[in-house]
Amino acid sequence: MSSSKGAPLTTQTAHAPLSVLDFCTIYEGETAAQSMAHSVTLAQRAEELGYKRLWYTEHHNMSTITSSAPAVLISHIGAHTNSIRLGSGGVMLPNHAPYIIAEQFGTLAELYPDRIDLGVGRAPGTDMHTLGRALRRDGNAAERFPEDVHELTAYLAGKSIIPGVQAVPGANTHVPVYILGSSMFGASLAAKYGLPYSFASHFAPQHLEAATKYYRDNFQPSDVLDEPYVIAAVNVTAGDTSEEASEIFERVGFNRVKAFAGRGKFLTDEQVNQIIGSYQGQQILEMLRYSAVGTGDEVREYLEWFQDHASADELMVSIQTSSRAETLKSLDILAKAWF
Repeated sequence: MSSSKGAPLTTQTAHAPLSVLDFCTIYEGETAAQSMAHSVTLAQRAEELGYKRLWYTEHHNMSTITSSAPAVLISHIGAHTNSIRLGSGGVMLPNHAPYIIAEQFGTLAELYPDRIDLGVGRAPGTDMHTLGRALRRDGNAAERFPEDVHELTAYLAGKSIIPGVQAVPGANTHVPVYILGSSMFGASLAAKYGLPYSFASHFAPQHLEAATKYYRDNFQPSDVLDEPYVIAAVNVTAGDTSEEASEIFERVGFNRVKAFAGRGKFLTDEQVNQIIGSYQGQQILEMLRYSAVGTGDEVREYLEWFQDHASADELMVSIQTSSRAETLKSLDILAKAWF
């Protein structure tokens, strides 16, 4: 099992709901269409097993990820599932006009009532070259994030702040809006606006404890939420044996270092292993600090500890494997151990 930053819980604690974050990965030799077909299969299996929701991330100019248009993907997967909640984890709001996002997710809410979530973040979800030239995003757009969130939630509540303008569809759909973040900024905004908060601890572990504590301590009740609600993301790699899971997770770490350090350049396995042993490589691997790796029992034990450590009402699982079969197997093992 991956080393934790504390001991497992010794007292009985109710298990938090489990949800899944799907990056819609394109594995080597696959097409984008095959990746999206797998996302449908993953959603159907997650629904069958009892996971609460599936979220999709907005990324651009990344050759191994197909979730550049979360709303379109959600609509497709909604048509192939029946009950599981679907949402964005998240839409990078400064890339878009809030009005357009209200229309898109209002449309989804009308198509799939009581099943749609809207997680929003302020990061670009891409490199700076794509950001400025291809997306044509204003370099200062992220500074308007609080105002954009306010405008967006107003559209969805049928209380547009622009006279004579309503989101159609969108108005009065009350699609739940979640603030995503990996720093104190998101925690502060979610607390101030009285919105649920999702922390990206699956890749940015540094501020998890401070951010969730601040959010809970400073939460201001709103029309949509009486009490704070925290979703914390965590990586999971499950196998039939500890050794099997560890081998899979080691490959995940290797591939991550290769992707982040290479940035489009070819690296031999020997070069990647040298980088892993360097400060740069260890920084990349530190992104995976919160990872449950092992058998079903070992993964459950780790997640019980993490739930308490993160002060989480819900856990958002990022399955870390290197193949389709391994992903579905991890999902199955986790469900059997947790539910």
